[in-house]
Amino acid sequence: MRILLVEDDQMIGEVVELALKEQHFAVDWISDGVGAQLAIDTHEYDVVLLDLGLPKKHGFEVLRYIRDKGDPVGVIIVTAQDATEDRIKGLDLGADDYLIKPFELGELNARIRAVVRRKSGHSGPVYSNGVITLNPNTHQVDVRGNPINLTARELSLLQALLQRPGRLLSRADLEAKMYGWEQEVESNVVEFIISSLRKKLGQKELIINVRGVGWMVSKGE
Repeated sequence: MRILLVEDDQMIGEVVELALKEQHFAVDWISDGVGAQLAIDTHEYDVVLLDLGLPKKHGFEVLRYIRDKGDPVGVIIVTAQDATEDRIKGLDLGADDYLIKPFELGELNARIRAVVRRKSGHSGPVYSNGVITLNPNTHQVDVRGNPINLTARELSLLQALLQRPGRLLSRADLEAKMYGWEQEVESNVVEFIISSLRKKLGQKELIINVRGVGWMVSKGE
């Protein structure tokens, strides 16, 4: 899962970025509104964590820009501005959630998971195609009820596939879910992880490859 963190406070940004990476998220951190819009134009994100009092362009302007261009990305406003009118405005402009600083990192992670579930059409706390089940909260994965242990990269890639079973994701799509700007993409990493996943899942056909296009998990049983 890839997250855009838009936060101009250095200390808060460092703490949140580290906490998100510990949850196996790929994180890009921007500290101003103009840079946030550029990032939105050039990358695909699962969630944007958006501060309001940003340099160069206010967070409300960034949010309006995101929604005016038709981008459905999940947006959580994370701000110290706790006035009711600010919360109403943020939600009316298209934010999916509004979190007041200071906050607990556990609550932030839970809100991220909830927004991603809603955006991908999942009402419950887990992702499943009827065969494979993944709980992003506990990082537990099982195949037909049998638990398996996965690495952080394997979890990240499998979650990307399970968010929309039956949807093909290219190599670039999957790399974007696993790596932030500052991370170097390793050669053939997607193929290596998928090969490892297939062995651990026990059935090669659980992850389908369309040659030259990408990979997907089936819509299940």
